[in-house]
Amino acid sequence: MGDEINGLHHVGHIVRDMDQAMERYRRLGFTVPAPAYPVLPRVPGGPAEAFGVVNTHVYFPGNFVELVAVIPEGGPVPGHARPIPLQVPDDRLPGLVAAIRATAANITSFLQRFQGLHIVIADTPDLDGVARRLTAVGVGHGGVHAIQRPVETATGTRMEPARYLEISHPGLPAGRVPEGRIGFAENPPIEAPEGHAHTDHPNGATGLIECILCVPDAALSDLHQRYGAYFNHPDTGRTRNDQAGTGRARDSWAREDRTRGGRARGDQTGNGQAQGDQTGNGQTQDGWARDRGGTAGSGVARFGRANVTIVSASALDRLLPGERPPALPAFVAYAVSVRDLATTERHLRANDLPVTRTVPEELFVPADAALGAAIIFRQDT
Repeated sequence: MGDEINGLHHVGHIVRDMDQAMERYRRLGFTVPAPAYPVLPRVPGGPAEAFGVVNTHVYFPGNFVELVAVIPEGGPVPGHARPIPLQVPDDRLPGLVAAIRATAANITSFLQRFQGLHIVIADTPDLDGVARRLTAVGVGHGGVHAIQRPVETATGTRMEPARYLEISHPGLPAGRVPEGRIGFAENPPIEAPEGHAHTDHPNGATGLIECILCVPDAALSDLHQRYGAYFNHPDTGRTRNDQAGTGRARDSWAREDRTRGGRARGDQTGNGQAQGDQTGNGQTQDGWARDRGGTAGSGVARFGRANVTIVSASALDRLLPGERPPALPAFVAYAVSVRDLATTERHLRANDLPVTRTVPEELFVPADAALGAAIIFRQDT
């Protein structure tokens, strides 16, 4: 069971304007390839048209950040976007068109809440096993779906098989939870496209390592229980109040080695003592974060296998100073590891982006400057 989840597969940043998003992400120092969009006739024998959503990816060697925007009905597609022709038998065309329209409607509903993070997908080598476990513990889901996804290669774009599962919350449409969309994917997240060209980022980013979910204080215990069931951590439906010797918290997020199956590296106290729940293989299973600059006693929990952290609304400002959730519950930030944080900071400041340094090993760009999602840059160790 401990190997069922291998961290984050990807997060989805929903944006209103893809051209603006690509420009902003490039200023942030990410390499962003041209976006792609589906093209197909809406009725048998009709003209092929672009509709649905347009997306692109910020690739890392093991996962990615997806940028997604809706194509307006009859509206233009972003400049330099690549069409992906879809060909299906006539009898299957109505189903595919309906599925694309449903996806666009979902993305539109996310944007009605706010522009920002709405999708979190965990990586798993055993999607069928995840589906069985979720069913056994009473978590609703839509079953395992097989799709074809476009993958860039040195010779162009090709379609490759992928499998995924979306969790469904009671009382909401299929594939939806109150905070957006959460699920699991089994396929290898990416192949390094075009000879690693798109995985080399000017800001030095090396991987997607965390996603932050902000929840109402009163719902914290319920969210811990819910995510414990999602990620197979049944003992994490609790909060823990970390306390420093002075009654003030000193450090940041509970940390673990981001390499899968690596050594644990929990929160460090002033005397360098590691803290966090340790599994038998030396991997941190669940860590606990500390307040920054406030009295001890926050509700912040980390689900280490999935690299998801839950923070109560009252604690968010102590972890990401100045940040306010656009809605509750909401995914408010994600973190990437970087080769050299000082170089990353120089790049960001040179591009006139606001930077908040939180602890020596970490800084972030506020959500207001990053299209609704705070982006944390953390020194890789």
